[in-house]
Amino acid sequence: MTNYILSYYQKIKDGSITVGKWVKTIYEKIIKDLDEKKYFFDGKKANRAIKFIETMGHHVEGPQAPDNIKLELWQKALVSCIFGLVDENGLRQYREVVLVVARKNGKSILAALIGLYEWVVDGGYGARIYCLAPKLDQAEIIYNDMWQQVQNEPELQTICRHRMTDYIVPSTNSTVKKIAFSAKKSDGFNPSLTICDEVAAWSGDQGLKQYEVMKSGMGARPEGILLSCSTSGYINDSIYDELIKRSTRFLMGDSKEKKLLPFLYMIDDVSKWNDINELQKSNPNLGVSVSVDYLLEEIAIAEGSLSKKAEFITKYCNLKQNSSQAWLSAETVQKCVGPHFDLEEFRGSYCVSGIDLSQTTDITSACALIEKKGELYVISKFWLPAEKIEEATERDGIPYNIYIQRGLLTLSGDNFVDYDDCYRWFTDLIKKYEIYPLEVGYDKWMAQNLVKQMSNDGFHMDDVYQGFNLTPVLREMEGLMKDGKVHIGDNDLLKIHFLDSALKIDEQTNKVRLVKMGATLHIDGMAALSDAFCVRQKFYTEIGDQLKNESV
Repeated sequence: MTNYILSYYQKIKDGSITVGKWVKTIYEKIIKDLDEKKYFFDGKKANRAIKFIETMGHHVEGPQAPDNIKLELWQKALVSCIFGLVDENGLRQYREVVLVVARKNGKSILAALIGLYEWVVDGGYGARIYCLAPKLDQAEIIYNDMWQQVQNEPELQTICRHRMTDYIVPSTNSTVKKIAFSAKKSDGFNPSLTICDEVAAWSGDQGLKQYEVMKSGMGARPEGILLSCSTSGYINDSIYDELIKRSTRFLMGDSKEKKLLPFLYMIDDVSKWNDINELQKSNPNLGVSVSVDYLLEEIAIAEGSLSKKAEFITKYCNLKQNSSQAWLSAETVQKCVGPHFDLEEFRGSYCVSGIDLSQTTDITSACALIEKKGELYVISKFWLPAEKIEEATERDGIPYNIYIQRGLLTLSGDNFVDYDDCYRWFTDLIKKYEIYPLEVGYDKWMAQNLVKQMSNDGFHMDDVYQGFNLTPVLREMEGLMKDGKVHIGDNDLLKIHFLDSALKIDEQTNKVRLVKMGATLHIDGMAALSDAFCVRQKFYTEIGDQLKNESV
C-alpha cells in the first residue's frame, strides 16, 4: 500500500519536486513525528479517501469536464495527512488544516472533494458539513461544486438529495449547508467539517469571530475538521493573517499546538517573483492546471505595470503585501538562552540601552546591551502595575508572580507603571554597578517627562521609530542570534517576548517591522532590545571602541 506522504517527502528531499521552505518544513516535521511515534500513519484510511476522490470525483469545468479527477502527488500527500495521520486511539491527529496555494491550482475542487468524502463516507451518522464564506454567493462556489459531483456520478445520485437549503444523505441524516457570516447566529453549529473558502478575503473582526464560532463548535466532534483554503489577499489583520502567524510559528518549532496542519505553498524569494523555477513553490500544479505559458504571459503583463506586479506577487507567488509571519525559530531563541548572569558580572562596562514604555496598563521594559569578548549580553527588566497582576496573569497565562520572585519583574504603581522606577533602574546601573549607558534608544511616543528627566541627568537619549525603517537593525539582530552571539541567560520572561515576536513584511520592498504574534501577546522586551540595537548600530562608529569593553 503506497504511502504518499513518504513518496512526496522523498521527492522533495532528492530535489525532483521543488517546494518552498514552509512545505518542506511541514513534511520534515510529519516524518520526524512518525519516526518518534508521536502519532501514526493509517494507510487504509488515507488510501480509502484518495480512492473515493479519484473514483467519484470529476472535473466540473474546463476541457477535462466531466472526466474523473486524477490527484497529483502533492494532493495525495495532503489528503493522506488529513485522513491517514492518527493518534493512539485511531482518531485524526490534525483537525485544523490550512491550505494556501496560488490561483488556478485546484484548491476549490480539492476542498469540495474532501467535503464530499466527509459527507458521504467518513463523517458517520449525522455528519454536518458547512461551506462558509462572508456572503452566501461566495459560499456557493464549493457548495455547488459538491453537488456537481453528485450529478456526475450515478452512484451518488441514488443516495443524495438536494433540498431547499441543504443537501442530505437520508440514510445517514448527513447534510451539507452553505452559510454566511452571521452576528445574530453565533452558536448552534456542530460541524464535522467546515470549509472556509478564500479566507484571505474575509474581513478582519467579523471573520475572526466566525472562524472561532466554527472552531469551538467542533468540540463535540472528536474528528471534526476545520479546513481553510485560500490564495493570498489584501485585507489586513484578518483571520488569514492570524492563521499565517500561527502556522509559521508552528513550523518554526515554537508552538504548543498539536492539531494545526499548515500547507503554505509560497515562494521564498520575492526578488525571483518572475522566475518559473521559483514559482513552482507556490504553484504545485504547474504544468497541470496551471500552464507555464500562462504564467509567462501573466509575468509579461506584470513586468509592465506596478499594480499588475503587486497583484501577481499576491495571487501567484502567494506573498501578501504587508503580511505577518513568525520571526525567530525556537532553535534560534534557544541559542540565546544559557546560564544565569547578572549586572555584577559586568561592573565597569559601557553599554547601550533601550526602553519600551507601556502606553496604559501594559508591561514596561528596559534593557542594557553589553558586549564582552565579542559576545552580546542582554540584561532586561520589566515592570507591571500592582493592581493589574491578577488580571495579567489570567489574561496572558504567564506566572508573573514567579518572575517577581526572581527579580525579573517588579510591580510599579497601582494601575499605571510609575516611570520613576524605570528612571531609578538606569541610575542604579551607574551608581551601583558602574555600568554606563552611552546611548539610550526609546520609542518616540513614550513619556516625554522621563526623556527630559534622563536627558537632564546626562543620559544621551535617541528616539527610535518602530517601523519599516528598522529593517537593517532587525536583520542584524536576527543574524547575531542565529550565530549564537546574543545571550539572555535564564531570563524566561524575555524568552517569551522573543517567541511572541513576528515580522510584518512589505513584499514590494522586502522591508520588515516588528509586530506581535497576537493581540494579547507581549513583545515589550524585544521592542526595548531593538531600540538598544538601533542606537548601537547608529552610533557604533563613535562609541564602538568603548562598547567592546576590552579593558574590563
